[in-house]
Amino acid sequence: MDNIKRSLKVALHGMDERSVRTMAMYLKGPCQGVAVVVDAPSAEIDIFDGDSITSKKLLTEYLAKSSVKPVIVLSLQNVYLDNVVSVKKPVKAEDMMGALAEVKARLELAARQEIKLSPVVSEPLINKEIVVKPTLKTYVINQDEQQTTKHQTAMQMNDAALNAYIGNVPGVDVNDPAQFAMAGYNPKDYFQGYMQSAINACQEKKEIMQLHSGWRPLILFPENHEIWLDADDKQLRAFASLKLDNPSGNKMSLSPINAPLPELINTPEKLHNMDAFIWKLACWTSKGRYPDSINIEQPVYLKNWPNFTRLLITPHAMRIAALLVREPRTLGDVARILNIKPQYVFVFISAACAVGLAGQARRAADVLVEPADIKPSQKQGLLGRIISKLRGSYA
Repeated sequence: MDNIKRSLKVALHGMDERSVRTMAMYLKGPCQGVAVVVDAPSAEIDIFDGDSITSKKLLTEYLAKSSVKPVIVLSLQNVYLDNVVSVKKPVKAEDMMGALAEVKARLELAARQEIKLSPVVSEPLINKEIVVKPTLKTYVINQDEQQTTKHQTAMQMNDAALNAYIGNVPGVDVNDPAQFAMAGYNPKDYFQGYMQSAINACQEKKEIMQLHSGWRPLILFPENHEIWLDADDKQLRAFASLKLDNPSGNKMSLSPINAPLPELINTPEKLHNMDAFIWKLACWTSKGRYPDSINIEQPVYLKNWPNFTRLLITPHAMRIAALLVREPRTLGDVARILNIKPQYVFVFISAACAVGLAGQARRAADVLVEPADIKPSQKQGLLGRIISKLRGSYA
């Protein structure tokens, strides 16, 4: 919990003294203290003003040094640079919090990888046993290899890559508000629904079980919260998009493992964290749609911040999470406030619902008042108030 509340340390570059003070107060106030301004040597993140000639030169020189620190650039234009997070001016709190959350996730992932790669000299390698049943043989999987595969799920994509990666639904424009009613899907019609039911069943029984789908061998390990699947992501993505009508009447089934699979022992790369697996499966099944269990006219909630160090990060996922974790909102409201395509909100909600992080807000307090709209302040400045009084005097 302390790690979640800790403020990120940022250094500001290419800004005058007044801009530095303004940004420091902005991070403390509207951005809820997620970051604090420090001197450059102490900073974890470097933030650059990307518009003035001086700051552009500073940024170019900085990036040429191949610094390991993440960089956020504030600019009136979109900035497309490798390993640089861009935030458009005027800076909105949601955009800045989303950018900082994204960078924090990168820092945490880098820290995990650094720990994983550190040599262990004081202790011998410890093997982890996965017990099928007390009376059966045990599976022995190398813990080092297992941890490596768990973190291979985390990845990020930009706007251009999303459609090519998740595909689309013929005949439905999920970004057209007039077609929102047709932009829902039922996970139970796809492999996603069977997987969620299988996970619930094996966790309830606390047994290692095999899912028989007529497709590829799949084993569920409830105690380790893992899945072993004899298929790569490309094959899984193709299967995820198929609507399973079961015309032959054949149904998927679960059965306890009665004998170890020989191929399981030597293929730890086929192990997946359950949440990461279901998250990406929901993204591929969604194709930019939302679960039909969600009423698009009613607010949805986000229970807590997703573990983005392990999950597939779709476009604007950080910003969507930063907005929804504060208070429930409708999906259309999220897209409007963040000025993004609804499909990005839909695919995020599909994944978050699949792992139990999101759902329909049903508490009375959630619909008692409308969430505060996020827009520029309408307060008049001092000169405006003086002019208004003068106009009133001479009316």
